[in-house]
Amino acid sequence: MNELRWGIAHIYSSYNNTIIHVTDISGTESMARTSGGQVVKSDRMESSPTAAMIAAKKAGEIIRDKGITALHVKIKAPGGHNGPNNPGPGAQAAIRAFSRMGFRIGIIEDVTPLPHDGCRKKGGKRGRRV
Repeated sequence: MNELRWGIAHIYSSYNNTIIHVTDISGTESMARTSGGQVVKSDRMESSPTAAMIAAKKAGEIIRDKGITALHVKIKAPGGHNGPNNPGPGAQAAIRAFSRMGFRIGIIEDVTPLPHDGCRKKGGKRGRRV
């Protein structure tokens, strides 16, 4: 059995775009960086699962040349004090594309930033009235 070389795939997935950034296991050296906007023409397609799959395939080819055979995945949604806390539609598609390319998937972790009660949310005293 050949030795696994691990990397970390940081997948930032919002409703506007999907950004895939692959680093080495320490997280310091960047190996590949792609996004949905690099692979599709129209703005509304940037966050689609199709664009995320193509972007992941592009990143996978780059890191395979650099000798990485297995990936830990960190998924990040916009989060913060008024962003959505659930990742966009491209996150799952990107992971599926990596595993279909033959990469071993290790830990899948959610690293969405959560507020520890910082700024006041918008919407006023009685909340947003619809």
